[in-house]
Amino acid sequence: MAYDEGLAETLRGDLEGRDVREQKMFGGLCFMLEGHMLCGAMSGHAMFRVGAANMPAATALDGVDQVEMGGRRMTGFVWAAEDAAADDDTRAALLKMATGFVATLPPK
Repeated sequence: MAYDEGLAETLRGDLEGRDVREQKMFGGLCFMLEGHMLCGAMSGHAMFRVGAANMPAATALDGVDQVEMGGRRMTGFVWAAEDAAADDDTRAALLKMATGFVATLPPK
């Protein structure tokens, strides 16, 4: 599955100045911070690792839902549908949650 290069470029802009590396995974392009997945560009949507405590706030945003892969719901990960991922405010809110959560994890 190919990822949305336009969305990847938008996320690169959002992450400018941060020490992130890119890695292909989950059928898309993920951005890694301190060795942990922070967010990613997929085909038609973005994925953010917001952590379990941020799930209610994240999924309350329009166009955001918990990630489900292979029939299993992934705690702490959310999808932002194409319209939500394109919305600067929604994307910024999710990125803030994701950055805050990943900062609590020990570096790999």
